[in-house]
Formats: sequence, C-alpha cells, structure tokens
Amino acid sequence: MNSETVVAAATLQLRCSFCAKPSSEVEKLIAGPGVYICNECVGLCNDVLASEQPDPLESATRLSAWEEGMTDEQILDQLPRIAAVSAQTEAGLQRLVTILRERRVTWTRIGAALGITRQSAWERFAGED
Repeated sequence: MNSETVVAAATLQLRCSFCAKPSSEVEKLIAGPGVYICNECVGLCNDVLASEQPDPLESATRLSAWEEGMTDEQILDQLPRIAAVSAQTEAGLQRLVTILRERRVTWTRIGAALGITRQSAWERFAGED
C-alpha cells in the first residue's frame, strides 16, 4: 500500500454502505468484508425479512420510486455520501490487493478475480509496487 493510500484510508470516516450515513450519525456500525451496515439499516432489513413480500423486485421498485421522488437538492446532498462509501470500498479493496501482493499472488490472478485484465489490475492497484 503506498503512502497516499494509507493517508486516504486513515482520513476516511467509516460510513454505512447502505444509507451512507457516517459512523458519527448512527449508534452502531457493523463491519463486513468490505462493507459496513448501521443499526438503522439492520432494523430496516429485519422489517423486510419479517414482511410477507417474497418478491425482491418489490424492494428495488420501492427504492427506485423513492429516488424518483427526491428533489434535486436531496439528490445533490446524497452525492458526497455515496462518493464517500465508494472511497471507503476502494480503500478496502486496495488493502486486500496489497495483502495478496505481499503474499506474491500474481496480477493475473488478482485481475481474474476482479473480472479485469492483469494489466488493468496492475494499473489500478500497483502504486509503487
């Protein structure tokens, strides 16, 4: 991991990967492999699981309708939150690739796991490697 990546990872405030709220705005943030979920989203998930809606497309339709109903300002307010979640995910991905490279896993294998070429993996993650 190059020094820029370490600094970027250290300055990121952890956010829920689902609602994009920062850890400072929620009671608890649970870590998963490359993702985080807050207590509020866990509560919503429990509600969905307890409901009688067997069709997962129904949830996607509701989310789409919610986004369509947002004002321009609400969408603009969401952009930096979503970008922060993306940066958080990218930092986690970089960390895992760095571990693999330290274990001498080839760029070919890393690229294949990500569905990209060896060259693309190297360009994206090599840094000072």
